[in-house]
Order: sequence, then C-alpha cells, then structure tokens
Amino acid sequence: MTVLYRIRELRIKSRLFLTLLVFGCKTSYEEPKILLEEYQLEDGFRLEVVASEPHLKAPVAIDFDAQGRIWVAQMPGYMNDMQGSDETKPVGNIKILEDLDEDGVVDHSKVFLDSLVMPRALAHVYGGLLYAEPPKLWFVEIEDDKPVHRVLVDSIYASKGNPEHQPNGLLLNIDNWIYNAKSNFRYRRRNGIWEKEPTTFRGQWGISHDNFGRLYYNDNSRQLLGDYVLPNRVVRNPYFTPKVSVDQMLTKDQRVYPLHATTVNRGYAQGVLNNDSILVHATAACGPLVYRGGTFPKAYEQNVFVCIPEGNLIKRNILKFTGDSTIAAQAWEHREFLASTDEGFRPVNLNNGPDGSMYVVDMHRGMIGHHAYLSPYLKKKVKGNQLDTLINFGRILRVQNETSKAKPFPNFETLNTEELVFLLQNPNGWIRNRAQHYLIFKEETGAIEPLKNLTLGQENPWTKIHALYTLEGLDALSVDFLVSVAKNSLADVAMHAIVLMEAFASKENGKKAESLFKDLMKRGNNGIDLYIGSTLGTWMAVDRERFFPQMVTLLDRYPNKPIFHEAILSGLSEKELFVKKSLDTSPDFVHSPFLSLLAQSIAQRTKGTMNPIFSRITLAEDNRTSGAKMFFEICASCHGINGQGIQGLAPPLMNSEHIENAERLGLIILHGLEGPIEVNGEHYDFNLAMPGLIRNENITDKDIADIISYVTNAFSDNPKVLTEEKVKELRSTKSRNGSEYTMQELLEYSGK
Repeated sequence: MTVLYRIRELRIKSRLFLTLLVFGCKTSYEEPKILLEEYQLEDGFRLEVVASEPHLKAPVAIDFDAQGRIWVAQMPGYMNDMQGSDETKPVGNIKILEDLDEDGVVDHSKVFLDSLVMPRALAHVYGGLLYAEPPKLWFVEIEDDKPVHRVLVDSIYASKGNPEHQPNGLLLNIDNWIYNAKSNFRYRRRNGIWEKEPTTFRGQWGISHDNFGRLYYNDNSRQLLGDYVLPNRVVRNPYFTPKVSVDQMLTKDQRVYPLHATTVNRGYAQGVLNNDSILVHATAACGPLVYRGGTFPKAYEQNVFVCIPEGNLIKRNILKFTGDSTIAAQAWEHREFLASTDEGFRPVNLNNGPDGSMYVVDMHRGMIGHHAYLSPYLKKKVKGNQLDTLINFGRILRVQNETSKAKPFPNFETLNTEELVFLLQNPNGWIRNRAQHYLIFKEETGAIEPLKNLTLGQENPWTKIHALYTLEGLDALSVDFLVSVAKNSLADVAMHAIVLMEAFASKENGKKAESLFKDLMKRGNNGIDLYIGSTLGTWMAVDRERFFPQMVTLLDRYPNKPIFHEAILSGLSEKELFVKKSLDTSPDFVHSPFLSLLAQSIAQRTKGTMNPIFSRITLAEDNRTSGAKMFFEICASCHGINGQGIQGLAPPLMNSEHIENAERLGLIILHGLEGPIEVNGEHYDFNLAMPGLIRNENITDKDIADIISYVTNAFSDNPKVLTEEKVKELRSTKSRNGSEYTMQELLEYSGK
C-alpha cells in the first residue's frame, strides 16, 4: 500500500469514526433472533442475518444508498395463495432499513414508497431512486428520506407478463448505462434528460457485471448465461442479429446438489428428481452475482454466484476469460457454496455490499412459482407440506470472509473530489462503481486532471477502466488521450480505449487511429483484435481506404472465428455492399464464412427484416399468463378457480381426460358442449349447455390457444399447446347440428 493510499484511507476512516461517535451512545433495540442451524456454508465463511421479519415481508431486490443503508423492494402480494389473489393489489412497498445501534443487524425500518403493485427493482442513481412498478419505470429524488419530484422514465417498461417474466434488475454498469434482465432496453440520464435505447435481450431474473463490464444473467433452467463482449458492440447493425457473441450459455453443467428433497414443479417428470427425490438440475435459477467485493479470498474474486431458490441453495461458478470468450465451471461437485434444509430459504437476488460482503435477498416464501405455471403435482405437494402458509416472512443474509473483517465504508455524500477519485483504486467494486457515478452526476470537473493522471499512471486495469468512463461521463476524453492510454496499458484497458475512440471517428483522426490499430495488432492479443474488428466499420465510414486493409488482415488472421465475423459485420452498416464487392473479387475469400454472413445481412436489409431488439417496443405477455387471466375472467365462475368444478354448474377440469386431448378441448372451448359428460368415470348431467366462445368476436385464435396452454398446465401433468393455425381450423369444424358438441361427437373426433 502506498503512503498516499494509506493517508487518504485514514482520512475517510476518520469521517466514519466521527459518525460512530455521534451514534455510538444510542440505546440498543429489540432485534429478532434467527437461527441458522439448518444452513451449510463453505468453509472459511460466516453467515449472518442482517434483517428479517417484522421489518421484511417478501423482499425481492435491494440496493445500498450513499450511507450504506439497505433499501428493499417488497412484493408481499406475490403468491399468497394458489391463485395469486393479491397480485394486482397495492400492497407492495420500498423500505429503508436501518441499524441504529450499529451492531450489524437491522433494528428499524421506514417506508419510503407505499401502496405499490408488485415493485421488482430499484437502483440508487443520480442522487435519487430509480424503481420499477409495472408497467412503469420511475425516478424520484430524495429529501430527508422522502420521495419528491417524481419523473416518469418509461411508461411501458414492463407492460405485460407475470412477475417471473417482466423486466427487472436496473444494473448500473461501468459504461454508465443501466441494464435490465428480461428486457432489450438500456437507460441513461444525460444533461437531465433520460435516454432509452435498444440492447441485447438478456435473461429472466437478475443481472450482474464483471470488472471488465461484461454482463451475466440466466433463466430458469440455465444457471449462467452471458455476453462474450461489452454491451452493444455487436448490435449496432439493425439488420444483423448476432448468434455467438451474446446470450451464450457459459456452462453446460446445470447440476444442483440440494441437502434434502425439495418441493419442485413437475417433480414427477423423468429426470427432474433422482431416486431419493433430490432435485437434479436447476429449474428456477435466478439472481446471478459476479463477486467484486475485495474481501473474499483471491480465488473467489469474480466468481459468479447463482441463486437456486427451488433447491434452497446458492451455487458458485468460476470464470475463465480467453479474450474472445468466457467459460464457466462449477466450483465443486456434490456440494454447494451455501445450502439449507430450510424449505423457506428462497434466495432470489445477490448483491455486492459496500463493506465487501455478499448480501443474499431471501424472499423466504413457501410458493415462489407463479400460479400460471403450477402443475397439479406441485399444488398437491405445497398443500401437503403447508408451504402455502409460509407468506409473512423475509430475510437478508450476509456472507463474510472469516479471515478478513468487513471494511468500513465512507458516506459518499460527504466526500470531496479528491477522495472520490482516490476511491476508484478501492479493491471493492461496489465502492469503485459508486465513486465513478458520484463524480459524474455531481459534475466534478475538478476531477478531470487527477483522473487523467490516474489513468496514465495507475497499473491496476480496473481502476483505469473506471477512470476512463468517469472521464467519458464528464465529456473530458480526447482522441490523443485515448491513443496514449491504449498504447501504454494492458489489453483489458486498451480494448475500452478502442471502444471509446469511436466517438472521435473522423477523417482528421483517421491517421492516428490507423497507426494505433497497427501497433496494437502487433501484440497478437485476440481480445484487442476483436475490439479493433468491432470498430473498423465505424472508421471505414469516414475513411474506407485507410481501414479496409486492416479489416482484411483480421479476416485473414481469424478465418474461422464466428465471433470475429460478427464483431466486424456489426460495425459495417452502410459499408456492407462495398465490403462484399471488394471481397468477392479476392480468391482468398471465395469460401469465406464471413462473406456468407455478410450476404445474409444484406438480404435482411433488403427485406427490411431487423434484429428484433430494434422492432420490439415492449415484452409480449407469455401465453400461460395470458391464458390464466382469461380463464379467471371467463371460465372460473363455472369450473372453479382451482378447476375443481362447481356443483350444478360444471364438471371438474383437474386431471380430466378431456383436457389431455388439446384439439378436443379446443372444440369444447370454441363451440361449447351440451348434454351429459363423464369425467374420470363420474357422470355429470346439468341440463345446461356450455356456450362456446366462437360467438365472441373479441376473442382471437391466440386467446383460445393461450387458454388451452394454461388449462392443460394447471389441471394436468401433461401440458399441451395448440397453434393459432390449428385453432383457426377448429373454428370451422362444426358439430352435426352446427351448435354445441355432444360428448359422443367429441369422442368420435378424437381419432382424427
């Protein structure tokens, strides 16, 4: 540690000590005692309860403010019963958690925003709070822990879908953009104006980034996905959709190792459980976190931890970076980083903390699967285990390294410019992120020269990258400075300098860029080559004669590397035809995979077929959720919300043989049913005809298909789907009398 680093660290700690003096004499508070005897944690770590009920109820996401306090978004309306009855009620909130006696355990909480409907994400940015309450994304300023001056950032942030399939995350990345899971948009505020632009569609629930700025996410059955490249490097050509650069499965190993037999959806299906009824593979993976806290042992730095709530565990993955790809592998076989026999333990999100710890958001709820997806098998198991009664709980846990104490952190609101710049050298990624952001949104122009000195004089690549993007946020970069940084830095920093130079692409700067790229390509580093390839199209737009030969050099160097082809093609846009014509005449490229990819992109442009991220305005609602809504509106009044049937009105749907045949079910829904019917050997004759929905012009073929998708999933163990085309065909498949079908006619149709 340098003398300068030590002196500045003491200055920051002294401010923290004064804070302790002010609050150190407060009386102690009553704090719930939560035992963790059912939890097994990797050796060398300590698990503690930071917050619990009564302060929490169904927490789903947290963030830390400038003082290090935890803010939490809660969804107590989620799955209070099998039907999710409170899902649309304004019972959610965002709370501020406080530790007034400073013993490390929350003893006080206050509501910041109340009466919210299913809030799912929050982030402290620009001195205020960005939060998602579907369908809207809001930003609100904060005064005395109260919301003021609310601004609507996006009115269709999450307009449709259930909580399992709506945008969430709100992750501020190193590039100064805010990214989301289950979304193809990113956000940023510049000069007081909120910007929104397309980005790669990523994951399902939770998102994280590494020290370099690459993004990580997952979905239910694939525990770790990610991008090989920085955000938006391969999606700049709207008529090209990358397939090997982004949204990649980083490990094929989806094996999980719970400590006990857990209650999971479709546990009856082959391969879901082993002979001891133990879950085999992830079915509800979520909330990935790249650990960047700086207090875990070195081997754990930039490991990715993944929540497996259905298995009551947290998994650890080790990353390996190759320059043009990222590979992940589970840390161990037959055990997990953290696992519990407490079936209420539902980790749904993970966070790096300002003290270097890892924080676990434990929803601590019996039912975590949305009602639109629950199988009869799971409903029975949940009832039998009384998991549906576990609803008024919530925990936040802290994982610490036993051999290194959690480090004190500064109050960012009290730091001056010099101290904020100094914190970019902190080993804790959370601290570095926050220092970068404060320098930008406070418009600390006095930091420009110190930042440049830090970038040119600092060895640590992560510090240099943070300094670069702080300068970018302050509009203080120049092409000469970036050239100098790229020439005199390690590969990771040079790659970022290459990306940032695009803002200065011009005829006048072409010679400097050409010379730099030639020098960098001599290093033979595939990562540097990849980012040069990704930017050449931008520079070709201002001087194609100068940069086209460099493109040819890279194509010769990587003739069978698809990621290089995607990177180069993404930057071309208007220069596609020129490149194709030029390469077509070269015998070296007759059978080039790049030319084939280029031809596809040109064809897409000609047809006007864009990458879906540029045409998708908002996320479409998944079919089962849509079908569930229509079922409850149209069908449940007669068949019951649980498909159990209602005496005198309609027979049961649960495990009925008539929903095992999707076409038969489609005919019933469309055309109706009259006369007696047998269900599971029992005779029903209500002297009533079930009317068909075919007479309702507002109900589309898609609506019918969605109802079938939901009904067969909710009331049978064999989900079925029916295409819209098939539904259209069934509309014209009339009964003998042209009205409702009889049971006999349906049975006769079954063989067709």
